[in-house]
Amino acid sequence: MVAKNIPGYRYGAPGLERAPLSDEEFELLKKTVMLSEEDVKYLRMAGEVLKDQVNDILDLWYGWVGSNPHLIYYFSDKDTGQPIKEYLESVRKRFGQWILDLCFRDYDREWLDYQYEIGKRHHRSGKNRTDNVRSVEHIPLRYMIAFIYPITATIKPFLAKGGHSEEDVERMFNAWFKAVVFSVALWSIPYAKEGDY
Repeated sequence: MVAKNIPGYRYGAPGLERAPLSDEEFELLKKTVMLSEEDVKYLRMAGEVLKDQVNDILDLWYGWVGSNPHLIYYFSDKDTGQPIKEYLESVRKRFGQWILDLCFRDYDREWLDYQYEIGKRHHRSGKNRTDNVRSVEHIPLRYMIAFIYPITATIKPFLAKGGHSEEDVERMFNAWFKAVVFSVALWSIPYAKEGDY
């Protein structure tokens, strides 16, 4: 479930920095968000429903971000203030792959390390480097956390299009919610001072 020609997509790449979280800490965080094997089963089901709707989901999310100047700002040239089209397109491709990764990948060390990489790409320690752009250097943590709601609340109508029972849609939705919270918790690592995470 990996699209070809995704600029900057380095899932499982050699040399990707190891997330500063032990396997035990990773499992405890997974336990804390209540992500179970049953949830993984429902995430796979969600992936089957969503895989043909990825562009529609991204159209919705990008439309919302684009309609909010305080959000599109983080994808804009830091000198001119104009959105960087190529940057937005590259991020869109990776965001679409993230949807599939969230549903189909194993939640293991490889997944953990890539979530850490995603976090760094939003933080001043790594933003703009992947795409070699001159955009704003940092996305504040508050927006990372706040974004949990829109990318969760908006997914339910897409999940409902798969022809599953209302109960299964609810289970897919809850599994998605847990996985998004889990992801953002890991994306937050670069934002914490040493010893605080």
